Amino acid sequence: MKMEKIVGERFKERPADCVIDSHALMIRGGYMKYVANGIYSQYAPLKRICRKIEQIIREEMDAIDGQEVQFPVALPASLWEETGRYESVGNELLRFKDRNGSKMVLGMTHEEAAVHLVKEYGQTYAKYPFMIYQIQTKFRDEARPRAGLIRVREFTMKDAYSFHTSQEDLEEYYERCYKAYERIFARAGIPETIAVASDSGMMGGSLSHEFMLLTPVGEDSIAICPECGYRANVEMAESIIENEKDAVQEELKLVHTPDIHTIEDVCRFLGTPEDKSCKAVVYQKNATDEFVVIFIRGDLDVNETKVTNFLKEEIHPGEITEGCGLLAGYIGPYNLPDHITVLYDSSLKGAANLSCGGNKEEYHYTGLCMERDLPEAEYHDFAKIKEGGICPQCKKPAVKVSRGIEVGNIFQLGTKYSKSMEMKYLDKDGTEKYPIMGCYGIGVGRLAASVCEAHHDEYGPIWPMSIAPWQVHLCCVRPDNEEVKGYADKLYEELQSQGIEVLYDDRKVSAGVMFSDADLMGIPVRVIASPRNMKEGCCEIVSRDKSIQKKAGLDQVCSEVKLLVEEMMR
Repeated sequence: MKMEKIVGERFKERPADCVIDSHALMIRGGYMKYVANGIYSQYAPLKRICRKIEQIIREEMDAIDGQEVQFPVALPASLWEETGRYESVGNELLRFKDRNGSKMVLGMTHEEAAVHLVKEYGQTYAKYPFMIYQIQTKFRDEARPRAGLIRVREFTMKDAYSFHTSQEDLEEYYERCYKAYERIFARAGIPETIAVASDSGMMGGSLSHEFMLLTPVGEDSIAICPECGYRANVEMAESIIENEKDAVQEELKLVHTPDIHTIEDVCRFLGTPEDKSCKAVVYQKNATDEFVVIFIRGDLDVNETKVTNFLKEEIHPGEITEGCGLLAGYIGPYNLPDHITVLYDSSLKGAANLSCGGNKEEYHYTGLCMERDLPEAEYHDFAKIKEGGICPQCKKPAVKVSRGIEVGNIFQLGTKYSKSMEMKYLDKDGTEKYPIMGCYGIGVGRLAASVCEAHHDEYGPIWPMSIAPWQVHLCCVRPDNEEVKGYADKLYEELQSQGIEVLYDDRKVSAGVMFSDADLMGIPVRVIASPRNMKEGCCEIVSRDKSIQKKAGLDQVCSEVKLLVEEMMR
């Protein structure tokens, strides 16, 4: 491919709306173009990168006995109604009607379609186990798309579904897929990806893992214990709090606290630390708008995922209105109206001498002792684990909280979908059973952006050889020089004849522009033909990461480059 023929422009300025480097570099480098919020078109370089990622995924899925299939993008709502997800999934699921008035959805995930495809096939135990996968465009009407391809609404994803006759067989296959994912991320250029235990969310199931690329710009928070190796998304990491017993229990008192609303203001006014306070966090159930109040120690934050899982209902931040029975800024657990759903976080268990809202305008309590004043309280884990917190595994106060980008996930789904869609098989003993499922996903575009985020400098991406849009970037400096141009043209043909992918830049532009564009293309090996090199009877061979800089004789360049490409592929 010749550089002058590539559709798309490259430019120096960082776009103002790009919050992370990979987004900025992929816009600047002519990889993609914004179409609408969370929707992008791909230019040839990005399409070539994604195609190589897809090929790596195919090879690894095929190696663990996967069979590639294709599901529809648009699906009848009736499939989703069978599992109950047509109603239970929120606005992320795009619902519409076709010209005949039939309800339809745009697939954001394909569990229902997978069961529908193999329902008749899997009627006997002899057919199991098996795994099917697809690489398909999906649409999720994300509320807050951001960071380029990291969080989008339309995306390409590999999703795989395995079917088993026993939990043991699922677990064995789950482990095979776990290792295949490690190979995929290593081959794609981010072997530093780690697996963390995660919440299954709307997917359901008993066990799930997310594969995370640790980076400060990541959207997810991960709890990591350096002492024992524990790793989990903070959404499901248990928060363990140990309250020290006070020598004396203070008397419960109602204190006038004029014009004070926040927990910080209350503690400042009373001269007490935040861990000696009880704060209220208010939500409402999506289905009924019923109020839910979570009481938690003042220095901690509520984990909404834990609350949702406990209630088995979606929630949203509460809007406190006049007459609802709650006083904003003064909500406390003592003498709260009976019609409110009240939950207590485990951080309050055994706590004493706390400050809390008085459920009275401009008043707070001091001296609240949970066991004495609220003996009927039941405690559950609703808090986010925090930096320096107690590790759920080794029980040492060593937890570190890091940020990460989720590049893949795997779930043990169980029989949630096979049961709801009445998929059954006849077992050896003649009894009917539901197959047990696993689910395994990787976002292709997100993986490409994550590699860019992990491997770039201020000038552009540094693509690994395995997924680079081209393997070699041939720069013909001063194409008006007949000797240079003649040699570069010949080298271009020779490299291609050796099966090497070459991007050839013979534009009549300055060396500065040529090299700047080459940095934005991020191709692993750069070969430079110039008048000065010609005089020395050589060409420069430089790696994009600058770790290799050498010269090779004119008749040796092709063989040297081929060896370098093969070495980088290994």
